[in-house]
Amino acid sequence: MSLKDKIKSFLFPSAAKETEDPIAEELYIPEEAAVPEEDGAADETKLELSPDHPLNRLYNRRRQEVNRYLPSPRLCLDEDGVLPMELVEKEKKRLKTVLTSVCKARLKEVNNRNKQKTDSKGKDGEKEGKKKEAAELPPLDALPYFFLSADKLYAWVIVFPPVGPGEEITREMLYEALVDKEIDYGVDTQMMDHVCRDERRYFNLFLIARGKPAFDGKNGNIVDNFPRVIERVLEVDEFGQVDYTALNQIRNVKQGQEICHLIRPTEGEPGRTVLDQEIPAKSGKSVPLPVGRNTEISEDGISLLASISGHVEFTGRSFHVKPVMDIPGNVDFSTGSITFFGDVNVHGDVLSGFTVQAMGNIHVDGVVEAGSTVEAGGDLVVVKGILGDGTTTIRAHRCVFSKYIENATIHVQENLQTDCIMNSKVYCDGEVQVRSGRGSIIGGRVWAAKKISATAVGAQSECKTSVILGGLPCTSFERESVQRELKELEMELEKLECQLDSPVKSSLLGKLRIKMSAADMKMRQLEEDLMNIKMDLEEKGGGRLECGIAYAGTEISFGSETLRLRRAERQCVAKMVCGEILLM
Repeated sequence: MSLKDKIKSFLFPSAAKETEDPIAEELYIPEEAAVPEEDGAADETKLELSPDHPLNRLYNRRRQEVNRYLPSPRLCLDEDGVLPMELVEKEKKRLKTVLTSVCKARLKEVNNRNKQKTDSKGKDGEKEGKKKEAAELPPLDALPYFFLSADKLYAWVIVFPPVGPGEEITREMLYEALVDKEIDYGVDTQMMDHVCRDERRYFNLFLIARGKPAFDGKNGNIVDNFPRVIERVLEVDEFGQVDYTALNQIRNVKQGQEICHLIRPTEGEPGRTVLDQEIPAKSGKSVPLPVGRNTEISEDGISLLASISGHVEFTGRSFHVKPVMDIPGNVDFSTGSITFFGDVNVHGDVLSGFTVQAMGNIHVDGVVEAGSTVEAGGDLVVVKGILGDGTTTIRAHRCVFSKYIENATIHVQENLQTDCIMNSKVYCDGEVQVRSGRGSIIGGRVWAAKKISATAVGAQSECKTSVILGGLPCTSFERESVQRELKELEMELEKLECQLDSPVKSSLLGKLRIKMSAADMKMRQLEEDLMNIKMDLEEKGGGRLECGIAYAGTEISFGSETLRLRRAERQCVAKMVCGEILLM
């Protein structure tokens, strides 16, 4: 810079800026730089740009050129508030990146044009041809730029104004740019016309086209008419009593009755982008009907029907209909012992000496008497109670609910709930709840893997009541049964060996040895199962005893540790801690 120019720039700063490089001029932002208009609360759909952003620099150039008020730039992606906010946030980041690149290119083009114009004005003695060439510099027309969303479902347009004598934006220019961009679907023609006439047509964002989103089909579904899970919860009334008659879990279904029906999947609806490209849609997935035993699918393939009358039960992945044997009276000499593959509903008592076996649930409205045997593959409900004589045996592969249990052996693989247990042997792999009614455990032995909860354990007479916690009660019960069986077989073998040799003796000995071998194998398997969990049980400390009062004479055992109470303990909680039985 010459000395003259330096003095001039010192005395007239604004004039000096006019003589500087046009590119450097763009770095100068006047005090009235474009600031987005305030609309009160911040609009999350608007893209805010810094004052020195290339778009604001282009805006300042335009304002200086026309020398009048211009509306500030407004880059709002969703004027109507109909677009998902996640989409708006995502596209704002992309838009900022794209605008920065496009505006820089436009700004560079403007600066290059101005520089060429300035250079072509010529100095003293410059040729006349250069002046003519400068006068013929092509003007910059208005430039529409289309911004597409990442999924090509939306298209916006922003128009940059002309420079110098360039042509203002027209409808024809917009449509030509639209064709060049190949936007051919969902174009808002009214908005296109509005852009050309609107006062804010420059430096503003307009949503110009909307595609059609694809809609995936809905998956098929099964609507059940019978619950898949039955809540076996006994409710205690205000008097502390439980109504065991309300525990009949048999859900009857008639032949041909609908168990569940299918809602078919729907087909997906494909969409289209603003570029008129198809967006594929996924169809819903079908689900199979849960067909089980004694069920069939209807002719239209929608409904699952019962092929026989019986009891509906959901096991595993399918519905099954179990036949129900309904005994209107007692199980006695008129019916004989019962063995059934479904559910059994006895409206009377199970008399002494009779057996009821069922693969499903057993419901007895009356009493299970002394000397009888009941074995249920599911739940066992005895409304009036179990009155045994020491030989009564009860087995349930799920839960047992009974009014009371007396002088019986109970084998239950899940939970047991009753009002009173007296002089019985109970083996339970789950929890024993004796809280309703009297809530007493008196005499005998109760062994539960998880927890025993009772109002009272033992009696004031200090009768021996054994409570065992932890372990595998049912497996131990099986082991005791196999041990008894082995002893009986050994005694029978001794008797046979004392007899004279004969073909009959040889045949009986062979059969007896096969039985002993099978029993011995079963015993070894049970011993192995018990040994596998012994260490784990010792680390966890077994189960837990909770009772309102535990009388003297009560024995509490955890594995090999036993604690005999010598005085009554109230609000007793017993558990194993660090190898010792603690009462809390």
